[in-house]
Amino acid sequence: MPSTSSVPDSGQSVPPSLWRDRDFRRLWVGQTASQLGEHTTLIVLPLFAVLTLNAGAGELGVLRAVGQAPILLLSLSVGAWVDRWRTRTVMVLTDAGRTLTLGAAAAAGLLGWLGLPALLVVTFAVGALSVFFDVAYQASLVRLVERDQLLQGNSALEGSRSAAQMGGPALGGTLVSLVSAPVAAASSAVFFALSFLSIRRIRRTEPVPERSERPPRVWRRIHEGLRFVVSDTSLRTVGLASAAFQFSFAAMMTVYLLFLPRELHLSGTAVGLALAAMGPGALLGSMLAARLPSRFGYGTVLVSAAALGDGVFLCVPALHGSSAVTVSALLAINLVFGAAGQLVNVTVMAVRQAVTPDGMQGRAAATITFVGMGMAPLGSLLGGLLARGWGLRTSLLVTAAGMMASPVVMAMSPLARLGRALPVVQDTAPTVARSEAHGTAARETGACPPDDVGTPSY
Repeated sequence: MPSTSSVPDSGQSVPPSLWRDRDFRRLWVGQTASQLGEHTTLIVLPLFAVLTLNAGAGELGVLRAVGQAPILLLSLSVGAWVDRWRTRTVMVLTDAGRTLTLGAAAAAGLLGWLGLPALLVVTFAVGALSVFFDVAYQASLVRLVERDQLLQGNSALEGSRSAAQMGGPALGGTLVSLVSAPVAAASSAVFFALSFLSIRRIRRTEPVPERSERPPRVWRRIHEGLRFVVSDTSLRTVGLASAAFQFSFAAMMTVYLLFLPRELHLSGTAVGLALAAMGPGALLGSMLAARLPSRFGYGTVLVSAAALGDGVFLCVPALHGSSAVTVSALLAINLVFGAAGQLVNVTVMAVRQAVTPDGMQGRAAATITFVGMGMAPLGSLLGGLLARGWGLRTSLLVTAAGMMASPVVMAMSPLARLGRALPVVQDTAPTVARSEAHGTAARETGACPPDDVGTPSY
């Protein structure tokens, strides 16, 4: 476990200097719009398949798996690529791509061409572009703020995501229920366009890494990222806990999206509102993340929040009918899950960024995403199979219980013993040396190796 050092009191709100920084505000606005578009899309496409195309459990599992497959297929190579390019450029291009993709889907829907095969293509394309955006976004904050502002900066950005989690599902469910899937897809395209316009206005220049005559092979850079994450106890634990959670969560959500309309007989609007309760919960979690770790310790907060947030879904299988009591219970469950989950997300991201050198940020984020989110497609397929074979209620109970593996993994690791201060960045990071042209590999020391993108000057 890396040694620790003191950090400024994170119990305060985001420092005013961050909000006076126009580039940080532009990143915040762009991230908010992008997340709103993403969370609208995440509810629009599955609900369109279930309510309009009458997709069954197996088909819904395949649809969700297709949308998550790019995480498994692309994360590692995207991480190596992002570390050698400006994050602003990557985010702008992916926003443009998602705008065009969903715009084309809206047009196809209006023409009556948006069947399940076309929906699979759109879902995969949006998922692939989102991998690029998410990896670049996670690396971008480190290049915009000081390291002692990471917790506050992450809290602000995650707060914007909580707003998207609140508005996106409600908007998506309402649009699918009241108008049509093409209109809902078009609304998501508008949000990605707004993100594009905001992020492209970021003016701070990120230095582009020097190009050698024989640039490092992508697989070698991927190997460096894997080796770095595996060698660090904190990052290795985060990866394992994330894999356990994402596998079970993907399976549970596949069953959950069938359970709500078919077992509880909720409308699309009611489903969207129930899921939207995660939004205000996530907003609360973001606020707590700026205070609790420095007061009770990062390890204590991580384990406790994960156990509470994952365990609350064990209550869902006990619900029956579509009464006001049932809907209120769903709102409370999703509120608690959103708050606890966001608290874990912000705290984990701060720990990961603190122990990772600048030139390794993209690869570290991509490696953990690959290990964790890469399990989601398999979980979605499993959820569809369980729902079809065991029934919705039993499958929901089993998959919700599986989510408890994540806090158990963290509780049994040194990560649970992290104190009130963030770990410090490692002194060295593996890189491919410029002498690769001679057939040898060496290690460069320092937080920002020559072949990697450095942090901007302030």
